[in-house]
Amino acid sequence: MIAIVIVGTGASTMLAVQAQGQLADEQARTSALVAEQAKYVEVRSVQAKVNLVHAAEQVGVSTEIDWKKYLDSVQATLPSTVAIYTVTIDSASPVAIYAQPTAPLQGARVATVMFSAKSTVLPDVPTWLSSLATLPGFADALPGSVTLDAATKVYTVDITMHVNDSAYAKRFTTVGK
Repeated sequence: MIAIVIVGTGASTMLAVQAQGQLADEQARTSALVAEQAKYVEVRSVQAKVNLVHAAEQVGVSTEIDWKKYLDSVQATLPSTVAIYTVTIDSASPVAIYAQPTAPLQGARVATVMFSAKSTVLPDVPTWLSSLATLPGFADALPGSVTLDAATKVYTVDITMHVNDSAYAKRFTTVGK
């Protein structure tokens, strides 16, 4: 029995010595890796800054709409006798939530476009509204007043159109990152 205890103690001591040796090797390897990483601390810092810039781009353009292109599309839906005269845009920003409708039957929106269009013929407003509904990002539209300038014989129509997030330009969109 004493022999078994002595053999067991010897084997345990030998395993402990081996484990201590392996631990010392791994600690040396860890120290070498940390020293190697220290050589690249500047690269890691620059990479972190690049990642921060990419994140800022994403946030900065998250609510961007290409208004020139969008208003050209609006004009293209109108009859050839109609021209947009004035435009007022109120749109979302990356740092503030855009006010949502309180009236029933109005869709969620990220922008409001109010425009006046002029026409030399009596406008068919329901047809205009149907045409606007084909635009990407169209949420809804509300017709305003239709007035005739007796001197020039030109009709002016005011329309308020709401735009949803389908109109976002989505520049810098990351795919597969």
